[in-house]
Amino acid sequence: MIDISESVMQVLLAFIVVIPLVGAAAALLPAPPGLKGKDPDQAVLRHGVTVTGAILVAAIVLAAGFDHDHPSKMQATTDISWIPALDVRIHLGIDGISLPLLVLTALLTFLCALYSYFKMPEGPSPKAFVALLLVLESGTLATFAVLDLLLFFLAFEMVLIPMYFLIARWGGAKKQAAAWKFILYTLLGSVVMLLGLLLIGLKSGTFDMVALATDNGRGLTSSVQVIAVLAIGIGLAVKTPMWPLHSWLPDAHTAAPTVGSVLLAGVLLKMGTYGFVRILLPITPDGMHTFAPYLAAFAVVGIIYGSLACLALVRPGSKGDLKRLIAYSSVGHMGFVLLGIASMTPTGVNGALFANIAHGLITGLLFFLVGAVKDRYGTADLDTLSGATGAALYGRAPRLGGLLAFAAVASLGLPGLAGFWGEMLALFGSFDPADGLSRPAFLTFMSIAAFGTLLTAAYMLMVVRRVCMGEKREEPQLADVQTYEFAAWTPLVALTVLAGLWPAALLGLTDPAVQKLLAGGKS
Repeated sequence: MIDISESVMQVLLAFIVVIPLVGAAAALLPAPPGLKGKDPDQAVLRHGVTVTGAILVAAIVLAAGFDHDHPSKMQATTDISWIPALDVRIHLGIDGISLPLLVLTALLTFLCALYSYFKMPEGPSPKAFVALLLVLESGTLATFAVLDLLLFFLAFEMVLIPMYFLIARWGGAKKQAAAWKFILYTLLGSVVMLLGLLLIGLKSGTFDMVALATDNGRGLTSSVQVIAVLAIGIGLAVKTPMWPLHSWLPDAHTAAPTVGSVLLAGVLLKMGTYGFVRILLPITPDGMHTFAPYLAAFAVVGIIYGSLACLALVRPGSKGDLKRLIAYSSVGHMGFVLLGIASMTPTGVNGALFANIAHGLITGLLFFLVGAVKDRYGTADLDTLSGATGAALYGRAPRLGGLLAFAAVASLGLPGLAGFWGEMLALFGSFDPADGLSRPAFLTFMSIAAFGTLLTAAYMLMVVRRVCMGEKREEPQLADVQTYEFAAWTPLVALTVLAGLWPAALLGLTDPAVQKLLAGGKS
């Protein structure tokens, strides 16, 4: 790793959060004559790639300059008074929990911008598309970087409007209904969440997340903690999405353009689970202790429900949509993340954070691939794709078929790939939950979740069977993976393998930070 001064690290983190907003404003201006290229549309798409590329480079330099010997310490911190009357501060910083999510966000947004440069979704002018993409990136990066409860709320809300328009303007069938459902669910959840955040701030006298985490709930009565966890938890659970607050997700994914689905699954869902780890676990431990068994119960119901919904969609004759199936699989995968958090143990929380990153990589890749299949076939309907015998993707576009099979086995948790470690650690956390939690109850939850992994394997292998295999038909060859697709997908494949073979790279970052978080700010 490289030695970078703290002041440069501060500038880098502020640059990462602010520059996408500057880039979004610049995207709406006319292109300078020297940068127009063939036409203004191409210029603004190139602008999107350039800005997101600069953010990714800055995020990688930030990760390289991060003190990996002390990942539990907040680094690159900026702390400026903003609204003195409410003691609201512009407080930024990263530790081993937020750094991986920051880099994942920068990577996925860059890959989406690169993919859109070559394959712009159908809809209005690219100017608005690029501007919304950059506003979305800024809001997500800010969510993982801010250390003030009210700033967290503002960043959390900032992503809603750009995602609404990405679905409503560039989406597919039933896009308006899906966009409205998305915004209504998340806004209603957020209103309740704001009340919980205000309750904590007003009762404790500060909105500073680091001070509150160090206090570890000692300044809040148990009843205040219980109310705060209930209120904030509802808002976070909608975004996660936790069963039964998940019903906006399949519609949003099915209607969203490919890059919208990638960012929704890869980044936006992580904001909910990150809030559980960063806010509720350290700030309201007694309240979390009260609700942990219920959170675990909802999590395992989500795992089984998501898997059964996928099995119903993949069954021949059910007219199942492949994008909808991947969306329901996310409900199941995020169930493992919530189960790990509910165990309130270092093992379980580390598993949850690992599963977060793994899901972002694998499901991001899956949505890219399903989008490519839909572009080539003109549909994502499984029955239409597979016909009587199967879509025969191995024979018609072998590289695309191979990548889809790889993403499917990574998603089902094959050992040696990223999907395995998070789910296994979440199950281990449930095997021996935190003191005071009912071990028989958590052993039951663990058994149900383990059965869910078998159901996941069943529907993913059925997808591979129906889409990749089948008799070679007399239809023309499909275009196999294009150069720009290789460029957009290769990093996700490489990181899925790397995280699977070398999990210590990620766990070495998260574990000391999680230990400190659960110990009430003491390293």
